Amino acid sequence: MPANLTPQYYAAEEAFKAATTTEEKIEALQEMLAVIPKHKGTEKLQADLKRRLSKLREEQEQKRKSKTGGADPFYVERQGAGQAVLFGFPNTGKSALICALTRAKAKVADYPFTTAVPLAGMMPYEEALVQLVDTPPFTEEGVVPGMMQTLRAADALLVVIDIGASDCLEQLETCLDFLAKKRLLAKPYLVIANKMDHPDAPSNLAVIRELRPDPEIIPVSAARGTGLEDLRPLVFRSLGVIRVFGKTPGKPADMTAPFYLKAGSTVLDLAAAIHRDFPARLKFARIWGSARFEGQTVPRDYVLADRDVVELHVT
Repeated sequence: MPANLTPQYYAAEEAFKAATTTEEKIEALQEMLAVIPKHKGTEKLQADLKRRLSKLREEQEQKRKSKTGGADPFYVERQGAGQAVLFGFPNTGKSALICALTRAKAKVADYPFTTAVPLAGMMPYEEALVQLVDTPPFTEEGVVPGMMQTLRAADALLVVIDIGASDCLEQLETCLDFLAKKRLLAKPYLVIANKMDHPDAPSNLAVIRELRPDPEIIPVSAARGTGLEDLRPLVFRSLGVIRVFGKTPGKPADMTAPFYLKAGSTVLDLAAAIHRDFPARLKFARIWGSARFEGQTVPRDYVLADRDVVELHVT
């Protein structure tokens, strides 16, 4: 069967041939895999691309370990309900947002490029904790080496613009164009218009909303705290997860430590998250919350809702 490769594939292949760094080669191979037609005629080519990609990633990891003594500064271990990564131009206030929403001690200054490597903090929202990650600033020249893996690993992206700046619309469009080009806008994302305390912010926001009705713009001020409480639930919902609380038979539910599951998860998924042996041993479950009545017995494929309380009965 002929491969019937597309112009998009050949463009990515040319980008690979022109690449001068390992990271550029990895990005080009990822693009080739993303756009290659998926059929029997390309199976060998797909396997070859995956082998080359795996080899380059191993080489990249070895180089980083040798430079950093084994720790990769751009790898942020996911914690809590999920990971939302902030992305934006210099001086948009990303670090100030991290400080205002979490207990992280990010360096905040009036001059640009104060964040050199990703910095994580935990944002509380009701019973949940969401991991926010500050990143080095984006410029029209691109991102610093290593940051693409931070963006690709994110569960959601928070695009931050300085709504008080005269070029706020350009910031927004440049950021979204870059993320679209890197095939990252398939991820959930929010646009945060920071610095609403600036005198020009209201008029700038009105102009952007008129010219770019999509996506929704969320106005906040990290300096004054305006809009931050409205932002927290939006960030949590962007992760696409639900909170489920476990209950031991005969005891009250523990409402302080939720299990985080992808929206659409079932009782069986919760059982697997608690213990790998539970799915095979699960007899039935009782639900408080989304069920027709409190304590209803439900089947294994029952789809859970946010803040359900679940009592598993296993053999």
